[in-house]
Amino acid sequence: MKVVITGGTGFIGFRLAKRLLELGALTGPSGAPTPIDAMTLFDAVAPATRPDGLDPRARIVTGDIADRATVAALIDRDDIAVFHLASVVSGGAEQDFDLGMRVNLDGHLHLLEALRARKSRPRIVFASSGAVFGGDAMPAVVTDQTKQNPQTTYGMTKAIGELLINDYSRKGFVDGRSARLPTVIIRPGKPNKAASSFASGMFREPLAGIDFALPVSPETRHPVAGYRTVVEGFVRLHELPAEKLGTDRAIGFPSIQMQVGQAIEALKRVAGPRKLGKITLAPDPFIERIVAGWATDSAAERALALGLPRDGGIEEIIRAYIEDYAPA
Repeated sequence: MKVVITGGTGFIGFRLAKRLLELGALTGPSGAPTPIDAMTLFDAVAPATRPDGLDPRARIVTGDIADRATVAALIDRDDIAVFHLASVVSGGAEQDFDLGMRVNLDGHLHLLEALRARKSRPRIVFASSGAVFGGDAMPAVVTDQTKQNPQTTYGMTKAIGELLINDYSRKGFVDGRSARLPTVIIRPGKPNKAASSFASGMFREPLAGIDFALPVSPETRHPVAGYRTVVEGFVRLHELPAEKLGTDRAIGFPSIQMQVGQAIEALKRVAGPRKLGKITLAPDPFIERIVAGWATDSAAERALALGLPRDGGIEEIIRAYIEDYAPA
């Protein structure tokens, strides 16, 4: 079978690709385990050099996900599975409404329509977000039963994306699953326009010996998950039998609640003798406004009952990042 990962050259997309190639097979549209013989990592831009760890089954394709013909060309087999990670992130969509709508909504719909045309009911895993929640009535701890009332354009597009997955699955066009993600940390590389970018930068930069200006209060509480756990969660969500998901295909991924000040202290403990860059307070009203509209914690009883993984704590996530990206 063929696997398509949109946003495939991004951090999570690439790690997911490596994991799937290691596994070698996924459940196909027939319901049986099927070897992966081809993989397309689709993204707006290609890396300067081919990443290590991709075998010849994988190819990198660039293009505009908001272009219907481009997306249709990706979905060229009946025996196909899709992991849809491509998105304009929170801060970017808030600053450029038209771009957010084009990529996050038009691109999503083009992908679903291309899958619908295959007539084989392919599986698709859609990367949604806890940003679907918000508003004055949002509880301190959100669950899969909490009413969606996003307070950002990004969150709105993710909420609509979840509803589309539900309805296309109800109609039998696809076998869809939405992974409602907390903030995924610790991302290597450079900061992006996500309002939650601080949640990686506050670890990544100091570990590299670079000073970091923290745009939110140390008292900020925020649900997060480690990238290793999220990648494994994507795989397990894809593999779940449809009958275990019911009519609501959106699953809130397990998270841990990170209190920013406590997380900084955890970083110092884990870093040991390593010289860290200095963390200073530099409140950013734009970031603080967005973050204040998000839930401070989430419950994931349904995900855990379905066998999705959860991190052991913030120190575990920091150690994983040091092992993978910041060795002493």
